[in-house]
Amino acid sequence: MTTRRRRIAKIGLVVLLVYAGVGYLALPLFWRHYENQPALATVPMVTRTGSGIPGDPLNIGLVGDKEDVVLALHAAGFTPADPITLKTSAEIVGSVLLDRPYRAAPVSPLFYEGRREDLAFEMEAGASARQRHHVRLWEVLPSGVEKRPVWLGAASFDEGVGVSHYTGQVTHSIAPDVDAERDFLAARLQGAEMVDTTYQITGVGPTLNGRNGEGSRYYTDGEIHFLVLVSGGRPRTGPPDELSPSAVVIAKNALWQALKPLLSGFPGAAVTKP
Repeated sequence: MTTRRRRIAKIGLVVLLVYAGVGYLALPLFWRHYENQPALATVPMVTRTGSGIPGDPLNIGLVGDKEDVVLALHAAGFTPADPITLKTSAEIVGSVLLDRPYRAAPVSPLFYEGRREDLAFEMEAGASARQRHHVRLWEVLPSGVEKRPVWLGAASFDEGVGVSHYTGQVTHSIAPDVDAERDFLAARLQGAEMVDTTYQITGVGPTLNGRNGEGSRYYTDGEIHFLVLVSGGRPRTGPPDELSPSAVVIAKNALWQALKPLLSGFPGAAVTKP
């Protein structure tokens, strides 16, 4: 083995050891914090498919009445998804095959603690329903710290259509960086002046190579970004208040951001293909 190859092998070994230490020791050690919504400390943070397979991770939280949630999402440019019927199923197939718009295309159901999503909203990102931003939401607490209902959601980006590795069904595949979609939704809501306060709590935790219920790969820092919504759709003047996490969580997030550039090339491409 040449000197150059030995050097490359040593660098590769160091990278592997750092990855193992960070991914399996350092990050999981410091990720749990629920100071802003302690009632969520014991609830699951991953959805499930109708077959019970773990689905998309929960990554967004909203605080407000159902009316507040609906008004805020409309203001942010999202559209309620149509229910799944024979007619809407045919329309979404036509949208994908013929590359034509369908702003309210149905989304496949996911379940949280045995319950189908209460709300599903989406925003087209191209000429058809092949690519779209979307979020499914469940009301999980009738009254949280703010004495208002608490919602948990799974936001992800459909980047194409393929075949599920687990069921063989035609389905959307999601973009692996689910944090980017979480941040997109949060930015849209804040840009629409629908947010009073923001903070974070622990979700599924740092995940380097997760798989959702259709086999699509995802990675996440594991944080749920919470947005306390304005009441009655009345826009807030000025930026929202931000409740900063502890120094340990800030350090964990910085460590994740340093690791994140490596994840796009992590072994194991998405199973479902556009």
